[in-house]
Amino acid sequence: MNAKMTGYVMGALAAASYGTNPLFALPMLNAGVDASSVLFVRYVLAIPMLAAIMLVRGRGFGLRRSQWLPMVVMGVLMALSSLLLYVSYAYIGAAIASTLLFVYPILVTVIMAVFYHERATLSTVVCIVLASTGIALLYRGGDGQSLSPVGLLLVFLSALTYAVYLVAVNTPRLKVVPTLKLTLYVIFFGTFLFLPNMRVETFTLMNSHPHLWLCGLGMAFFPTAFSLICTSAAIQRVGSTPVAIMGALEPVTAVAIAVLLFDEQLTPRLALGMSLVILAVTIIIAGGSAKAALLRVRQMFPSLRRRR
Repeated sequence: MNAKMTGYVMGALAAASYGTNPLFALPMLNAGVDASSVLFVRYVLAIPMLAAIMLVRGRGFGLRRSQWLPMVVMGVLMALSSLLLYVSYAYIGAAIASTLLFVYPILVTVIMAVFYHERATLSTVVCIVLASTGIALLYRGGDGQSLSPVGLLLVFLSALTYAVYLVAVNTPRLKVVPTLKLTLYVIFFGTFLFLPNMRVETFTLMNSHPHLWLCGLGMAFFPTAFSLICTSAAIQRVGSTPVAIMGALEPVTAVAIAVLLFDEQLTPRLALGMSLVILAVTIIIAGGSAKAALLRVRQMFPSLRRRR
C-alpha cells in the first residue's frame, strides 16, 4: 500500500473513530456529568495511553522551542471544538449535531483557498456540494420543526475551530513533529481548557456507576487518542483538504450509533443525507484512481488527441 492510499485509510479510520463520540459521551451526559467534566475525563485518560505507546516505541518527548506555542494553540483548538460539540448535544440530537459538524471540510477548503491560494479541484467542489446538500436535508429535525439556533451556532463554531486545527497542524513547523508526539501534546494542552470547570462530584458519580469509567476509557481511546493519531498521519500523507472531506464518515458513524443504540429517529431525509456524504467520500478517494484510469484510456487512442 503506497503512502497516499495509507493516508486515505488513516483518514477513514480517524473519521469513523471520531464518530463514536455519542457512544461513549451520551451515557455520561445522561447520567448527569456536565460536558466540561466529560471532556476532562476523556483527555486525562488519553494522556497515559499515548505516553505508554511512546515509551514502548522508544520515542522522545522533547519539542523545539519554536514548537511549544503552536502546540498550545493546537491543544486549545481541539479542546474547544470538542467542548462546543458536546454542549450542542443539549440543544439538538447527537446524530444531527455530528452530521452538521461536517461543514468543516467546506471551511477547510475556504481557508486553504483564501490564505494558502490552494485551487479547489472539480472533485473537491463536487464533494462539497454533495455534503452541503446532505446537511441541508438535515436542517429540520424528525418532527419537522426548525433546529435550535443556539445548537446550530455551537456546531458551526465547533466545525470552524476544527477546520482551523486541520489547516494549522499541516504547517511546516508542526508537520515535522512525529504523529504520536503531536497527539500527546495536543491532548495535554487541551486538558487545561476543561480544568477550571471540572466538578469533584463527577468522580463520586462515576465511582457509583462503574460503567461510566468504561465509557471514559473508550472515549479516551477511540474518538481521542486513536482518532487524532490517524488524523495527523493522514494529513502528513495526503494533506488537509482530502482528510477533511473524508471526515464525512464521522457523522455516518455517529448517526448509526445514535439511531441503533440511543433510539434517535432515522427518517428518510436523514438516510438520504448519510448516503450523500458517503458518496462524497467515495469520490474523493477514487478521484486519483479515476483520473489515472481515464489517462490510460486516452493513451490507448492517440488519434483522439487534438492535432496541433
